[in-house]
Amino acid sequence: MIRVLFTPSGRAQFLDALRFVQRERPSAAIAFRKKAESSLQKLTRHPESGRSLPEFPELPFREVIVTPYRFFYRMHGKTVWIVAVWHGAQLPKSPTE
Repeated sequence: MIRVLFTPSGRAQFLDALRFVQRERPSAAIAFRKKAESSLQKLTRHPESGRSLPEFPELPFREVIVTPYRFFYRMHGKTVWIVAVWHGAQLPKSPTE
């Protein structure tokens, strides 16, 4: 069975995103968290469903978009690792940076 886990930096970025949304609109933070959990849970059945990164198609990372955030991930064995969570307006240098 495939599982979805966060790296420490990916989890920290997700929690930062939730706190930011919560400061603006608490109800939106709850909705965002539920939508993110639902989208990421789908990766347990379809881990390759995320798209390759347009900026870095040669890298082994994929992404799932939960507007307005991008969840970058990589498969390793039977685990989908969420390695970064960036706002869509950010221009990534690399998912690992």
